[in-house]
Amino acid sequence: MKIANFGVEEWLNVWENDAIYDIAGSSIASFTLEEIISIDGTDPKEFFENLFKVKMNYGWIEGSPEFKQEVSKLYRNISPENILQTNGATGANLLALYALIEPGDHVIAMHPSYQQLFDIPRSLGADVTLWEINEEQEWMPDIEELKAMIRPNTKMICLNNANNPTGTVLDDDVLKQIVTIAKEVDAYIVVDEVYKPLDPTVQVSSIVDLYDKGIATNSLSKTFSVPGVRVGWTASNREVADIFRKYRDYTMICAGVIDDIIAVHTLKNKEAVLKRNREIVFRNLEILQEWVANEPRVSLVFPKAVSTSFIKLDIPIDVEEFCIDLLKTKGVLLVPGNRFDVPKHARLGYCTHTETLKKGLAALSDYLRQFD
Repeated sequence: MKIANFGVEEWLNVWENDAIYDIAGSSIASFTLEEIISIDGTDPKEFFENLFKVKMNYGWIEGSPEFKQEVSKLYRNISPENILQTNGATGANLLALYALIEPGDHVIAMHPSYQQLFDIPRSLGADVTLWEINEEQEWMPDIEELKAMIRPNTKMICLNNANNPTGTVLDDDVLKQIVTIAKEVDAYIVVDEVYKPLDPTVQVSSIVDLYDKGIATNSLSKTFSVPGVRVGWTASNREVADIFRKYRDYTMICAGVIDDIIAVHTLKNKEAVLKRNREIVFRNLEILQEWVANEPRVSLVFPKAVSTSFIKLDIPIDVEEFCIDLLKTKGVLLVPGNRFDVPKHARLGYCTHTETLKKGLAALSDYLRQFD
């Protein structure tokens, strides 16, 4: 099987440990272990003393009953038995694509987007059509273009909602139009939903609550700020979940016992987690908006309270060269846009810790002055 290098992950693997100001990521400022355990008043010492008694066996293969129950509460119509635990959302995406895509299938994938959603289908022998989003339309897709792309053998439409790297949100009106198109050919819709919009005025349902052949993938890494547990999941109807069970046995036996326990604790306290993260998103978004307004070499279609943004840079050099030199001279880490097939742009993760954002933006502005 041949597959392209994973642009974003390859970049971060090489460069992220060199950063002083990491404003490349797309998670909302990660909790420390102590912070997430104590978020509801739990004594961390007592919590871990109880863990000492837990057997380090395989635990619950599909995720504990408590985990499946808590995840099911995120949806309107999904029962716990149709939740399958995975190794992060990357594991969930892999499972969905590996289980359903065969050589010769037609797949439509939003682009730019998370690279798994188009390059894994390609590697499995699918014919992939990229549904391009562009800055001139504020990174929103054109429904008429999707209608023209659909074929009798379209097996799946792959979306990232909200979108990585742009922060674009497909609201319920857009999602329902996509569902209508998918129904015409009985296609699945897989949506990577790791970026939950934290603006309460934005109505975005999970695809599994809008469409029976919808498949939601998600994790605790982005909106819930606990990427270190590496726990994700798929949510689907029963028929699809049973297909996934077979393929899951080849890709993942189980998550760690301790990871499951921390995941359950996080999900049980999701309201406190989201309250904390909503404050970070809106505070940092205001800082980013002010910075862009005063930075002549940067423009941005602002995200709707989503933790990732995609700045456009007015620079006379290649964006990857720019990002490498920026990191080496100023310690500021961005992800160059060419890693998403979009030159002259960069992913800026503004939902890092606020002081890191402020210092990183100041250093970035200082670096940009050489081009004036």
